[in-house]
Amino acid sequence: MTAYVRRAPADYPSGMSSAPVPTTASARTPAYRRLSVAERRSQLLASALTLFAHRAPEDVSLDDVAEAAGVSRPLVYRYFPGGKQQLYEAALRSAADELERCFDEPPTGPLTERLGRALDRYLAFVDSHDTGFAALLQGGSVVSTSRTTAIVDEVRRSAAASILGHMPVSAPGPRLHLLVRMWIAAVEAASLIWLDEGKQPPAAELRDWLLDQFVAQLTASAASDAQTAEVLRSALALERADGPAGSLARRVLPVLGEAGRLR
Repeated sequence: MTAYVRRAPADYPSGMSSAPVPTTASARTPAYRRLSVAERRSQLLASALTLFAHRAPEDVSLDDVAEAAGVSRPLVYRYFPGGKQQLYEAALRSAADELERCFDEPPTGPLTERLGRALDRYLAFVDSHDTGFAALLQGGSVVSTSRTTAIVDEVRRSAAASILGHMPVSAPGPRLHLLVRMWIAAVEAASLIWLDEGKQPPAAELRDWLLDQFVAQLTASAASDAQTAEVLRSALALERADGPAGSLARRVLPVLGEAGRLR
């Protein structure tokens, strides 16, 4: 005896018939799960992002994406009529949007604690979306299109703007801009190395180390830039004795004392 299962209309590519698909009576449960348009698009993006993270974009075909998502090639075209390039850019945009949200932080409390919470979210994203994170960065350095490069650079600029927004200056100067962009580059590079090293040291230790780097860069730059010195003074006024800045000072001062005795 033959039964019929009708596929979800939302998953039909344009022009395809929605005629019933024959199946046996023993398999009445549809193998093709009905998804909303948003769910199906998210599924395709997730599958594509995983593939793009492990292979060069030119080595990934729409058939590969369809197979990874468990759908047909025409269905991929229904959602991304621009083909692989459109799908690739959409996958990068999805990862970038989520990464940008990691830096959303209320402007209250010590600066290092605000940055610490942002880093926790950032590293959690890297940890749980490691392939997507790698694909995002590869989009900025491997794929030679202005749109993909712009997506990656937008994340970096958004992160810099968020961090600068926590500083008590109305018009950050070039030294301060450079310092923040350099620190973001260090965070990005450290995250990639962290993935390559099997996510060691633990994320909490990496976060603390990155905060140390930020305070150290801010302190070094303050010695030759008045605006950075103002930011440092304001930041230290809010720091707690047992916070990241206080911890770094207690560890560094003995080292500086030893260096002085060696002269």
